[in-house]
Amino acid sequence: MAQAPQAPQEIDAAIIGAGPVGLFQVFELGLLEIKAHVIDALPIVGGQPAELYPDKPIYDIPGIPMCSGLGLIEALQQQIAPFAPTFHLGHEVSTLQPQPDGRLLLESAQGLKLLAKAVFIAAGVGAFQPRRITVPGIEAFEGRQLLYRVPSAAQFAGQQLVIVGGGDSALDWAAHFASQPEHRPASVVLLHRRDGFQATPAAVARMRALCEAQQMQFMVGQVAGFDAENDRLRAVRVMGPDGVTRTLAADVLLAFLGMSPKLGPIADWQIDIERKQLVVNTETYGTSVPGIFAVGDINTYPGKKKLILCGFHEATLAAYGALPFVYPGKDVFFQYTTTSPRLHAMLGVATPDKKG
Repeated sequence: MAQAPQAPQEIDAAIIGAGPVGLFQVFELGLLEIKAHVIDALPIVGGQPAELYPDKPIYDIPGIPMCSGLGLIEALQQQIAPFAPTFHLGHEVSTLQPQPDGRLLLESAQGLKLLAKAVFIAAGVGAFQPRRITVPGIEAFEGRQLLYRVPSAAQFAGQQLVIVGGGDSALDWAAHFASQPEHRPASVVLLHRRDGFQATPAAVARMRALCEAQQMQFMVGQVAGFDAENDRLRAVRVMGPDGVTRTLAADVLLAFLGMSPKLGPIADWQIDIERKQLVVNTETYGTSVPGIFAVGDINTYPGKKKLILCGFHEATLAAYGALPFVYPGKDVFFQYTTTSPRLHAMLGVATPDKKG
């Protein structure tokens, strides 16, 4: 007997994207008593800062002289904790359809169904997919010995580790594994197609110092093939700039070749798009579809600047823009978090005693 289709979960607001702007959107909605569900195609919270530059310093967050990408994400998660958002990680929203009653039906390729009164697209420049090593047959080791992110540093202990790439992620992880006292690999080799890098000078200097100290090696070349035994990767064949192919022992191949942004299903949602970005107004950051808002790098408008701090501003106005969709006819008075006892109660902080 066929099962009846699963009914969607009815919610106030859905946020597509768990990067810094998506997380701050949770906060701004929470202040207006709008509970949010956050959906992201990645298996972790954090978006680009967590995936691409977790240790890279950020200097332009107001009031924070310097923080790492991961530090910013951790602070935002702490900030939104009082509002207890629901996260749906590892879900890529495949369809977003307006319904006759004005609500919006979201479905993911993994079976998630949400019926939201308002939707906030905070998907950066789209869903990120790692650029893969293009060697026939090597994909068979993906997820086992060929990895495009670091799930756990402990799993590399005692392994012959080859790291491919020339950006900050590749150099930072190579230096991390070469210098850490615990879970240290048997060997660390950084492999890049040329002796030049798209990384900070400090990262390059650190890598070269570790090579000088013989704690790791750097090799110029590209992966051209591999050797396997009993369904296990044993070595990679490296084509050098001199045209000679050399064999490099490898238990684990960790590749950081960059992330390829793809607009993906968003292009099919009947929202006005300009140069792969969603057109919004600057009053509410609403798109051409009522009830759908776009914040952060995914949107475009005259004077747009792709900065995290600009995305925070956009999320604030978008939250207020969503009020008529979530609470039609409800009067909401503007309040300051510094002085409002009501907001203090929501945030779980004590209200200062007033003195005469």
